[in-house]
Amino acid sequence: MRIALTGSTGLIGTALTRDLRKDGHDVVRLVRHPPHAPGEVAWDPKRQWVDTAGLAGCEAVVHLAGAGIGDHRWTEAYKKEIRDSRVLGTAALAEALASLDTPPRVLVSGSAVGVYGDTGDRVTDESAPPGSGFLADVCQEWEEAAAPAAEAGVRTVFARTGLVVARHGGAWGKLFPLFRAGLGGRIGGGRQYWSFIALHDHVAALRHLLATESLAGPVNLTGPHPVTNREVTRTMGRVLHRPTLLTVPAPALTLALGEMASDLLRSQRVVPRRLLDSGFSFSYPRVESAVRAALTDTP
Repeated sequence: MRIALTGSTGLIGTALTRDLRKDGHDVVRLVRHPPHAPGEVAWDPKRQWVDTAGLAGCEAVVHLAGAGIGDHRWTEAYKKEIRDSRVLGTAALAEALASLDTPPRVLVSGSAVGVYGDTGDRVTDESAPPGSGFLADVCQEWEEAAAPAAEAGVRTVFARTGLVVARHGGAWGKLFPLFRAGLGGRIGGGRQYWSFIALHDHVAALRHLLATESLAGPVNLTGPHPVTNREVTRTMGRVLHRPTLLTVPAPALTLALGEMASDLLRSQRVVPRRLLDSGFSFSYPRVESAVRAALTDTP
């Protein structure tokens, strides 16, 4: 297939591009600079502009672009960047796809399990309503911005992603050097659930969403067995053969990170009900297998 992709230089986008091209697919990369290589198409999400001519003939689109949640302290300015990079970019892309004479068959648009807010120890699937808080609000707007594509008949899937277990990027990538140095430990009380997915499984799941005609709307891209931060800590120590005696108290984390600390302290016990019901099979369903797989990740 000819597949358009935003966010192609990020952790997931890089891995997905490599995997698609390995299987002979033509990947068209949307870039925010003048195109200088074959297969690049210009777009400007802030100005809500897309070079629609470059999307002609694309049968599928995967939209992963957005400012990193954990890249900076959450000042009001950066919170606006987080929101605008997702909402404005999605609206621009959806409207561009809707304007094509022959729109793609499917749009897989990024989202996050942050839409559910803090779920405590309650098992949460796609039938749950949106939660409250900054990230929940952003995720709702993010998904709503894709409406023009869906209204134009494009099968639109929202990939609600959890924590991607990878060694070379993302939030989990920041844990590996800490634990290797013996500085890893429990965050807060450690009882909060983390919904994770191995990078390999995330890429496979995105391809499953592209190929499975019955899937539309929200689909959780998390592993089937969410675990507490306490168990994550034990697992990282066991796999990396390092002590995990340290604890980061919640007040200290809040002092260091500000509002962003709430993202690490909240509990989300999210499960991939629709993914499993559609026949997807995980290669690394448990946290230890996901961490061990991350040790062989290619950057």
